Amino acid sequence: MIAPSMPGREKERLSALQDLQLLDSNADEGFDRLTELATQIFDVPMSLITLIDEDRQWFKSRQGLSVCETPRRISFCGHVVADGQPMVINNALRDPRFSDNPLVTGAPFIRFYAGYPLFVAPDICVGTLCLIDTLPRTFEETSMQRMKLLAAQAEELIHLHVLRVRANLREVQVQA
Repeated sequence: MIAPSMPGREKERLSALQDLQLLDSNADEGFDRLTELATQIFDVPMSLITLIDEDRQWFKSRQGLSVCETPRRISFCGHVVADGQPMVINNALRDPRFSDNPLVTGAPFIRFYAGYPLFVAPDICVGTLCLIDTLPRTFEETSMQRMKLLAAQAEELIHLHVLRVRANLREVQVQA
């Protein structure tokens, strides 16, 4: 297994992630609708919106997976965040980066993975929209274009969340 590398601007990235105030937040209908839609569009058993924290991968929204986080060192999404580029793994058992990964050799038995980076600023990737299947599969360019559109929606939801947090903060300050 090859652990994900750290992005060049990791301190800045982690600071931006904390500023979002999304980590460990309650479920959000908008994010959940997006992952449900991704699951249906791509006919996969699992889809996630992940945020890559210092030592963990936390799931803001998840379909088909019961856990809410996994260690960053074994995450597929950590590789996407480190590179800032989409990543497709057609068969994780045949990829030397992942073939002995505990998420491949054990539950949820990942075989197929497609992840698209989520940016909050240029060069500041905080997480991914990802698709997971327990069977190997191929992923066409048209599918990647659809995923790009859904990832843009996820970025917009993150932006709207930040605006709500700031508006609530201003309201509290006015009342004080």
